Amino acid sequence: MAVKHWSKMQERGNRFGMQILLVCYRVFGRKGLWLVLFPVVFYLFLTGKTARQASHAFLTQARKVNGNNKAVTWRDSFRHFRCFADSAFDKIDAWLGRIQQHNILYTNEALFKQLDEQQQGAIFIGSHLGNLEVCRALSQHRNSKTINVLVFTHHAVEFNKLLKSINPDVAVNLIQVTDLGPDMAIMLKEKVEQGEIVVIVGDRTSTTTAGRVIEADFLGKPAPFSQGPFILAALLDCPVFHLFCLKDKKQNGETCYRVIFEKYADKLVLPRKTRQQTLQQIVSDYAQRLSFYAAAYPYQWFNFYDFWQNDEQVSRSQNKEN
Repeated sequence: MAVKHWSKMQERGNRFGMQILLVCYRVFGRKGLWLVLFPVVFYLFLTGKTARQASHAFLTQARKVNGNNKAVTWRDSFRHFRCFADSAFDKIDAWLGRIQQHNILYTNEALFKQLDEQQQGAIFIGSHLGNLEVCRALSQHRNSKTINVLVFTHHAVEFNKLLKSINPDVAVNLIQVTDLGPDMAIMLKEKVEQGEIVVIVGDRTSTTTAGRVIEADFLGKPAPFSQGPFILAALLDCPVFHLFCLKDKKQNGETCYRVIFEKYADKLVLPRKTRQQTLQQIVSDYAQRLSFYAAAYPYQWFNFYDFWQNDEQVSRSQNKEN
């Protein structure tokens, strides 16, 4: 059986469906909509064999890292699917302004304030762990910086357009990327020099060039990570941060969101003689932080494909198909 790259997998959803979701949310509220949506999520769970297997494999590996030898059941994977569906409601809540400031816990918020005060641009490297959309929408409460988010799939573009229609005042630009080429780098460089933020995820391999990856340890197993986001960070010649937004509970049981800023470097430098070794270290450092939080919040891991798949093998498989 041919192995598919994550970007070649069919996106299950469309703009019309997302608009229905939003209308139902406004009419019935979050709890009411869940009654309507639950059978849909269960259907997607039953028919999504690849995603279901990926969920099982990921949760199993996360438990190993946490020293938990309990077998992953279908109930665990179904919970994983429900958390993914629930994250869509979190995005809508954030863009509607329904998440209160007292329910946002910032880690190293002073670092972000410093960027704002100095009118300095930066690149934030995020992931598909947790909910970056919450960070984007909440930016309106914290600063006046424009945030430029690089997205790689049509589904992501459509969903974010819908969110933008909910609250057009949020200073977020969505930039669909098919290739991180020189023209894109020059445009983003100009934005950073104007004091803007660039957000890119570091946990998806290239949508156009399978095999251009660096392997790094992720939850105890080597996984492919794209070089692109980290090379881009070096080209932008600006401060680099790791960014996570994770749903959590306060001690009183109230829902909260942990927005985590971790400064990685004032800028990334890739010396010609040691370029590959330096890139390896940078990617490994990112993978280590991603592993740390993924192990702590496994049900908020929203990569529903074999994350450890060999990217070069995928490339050869696709070439045979073509």
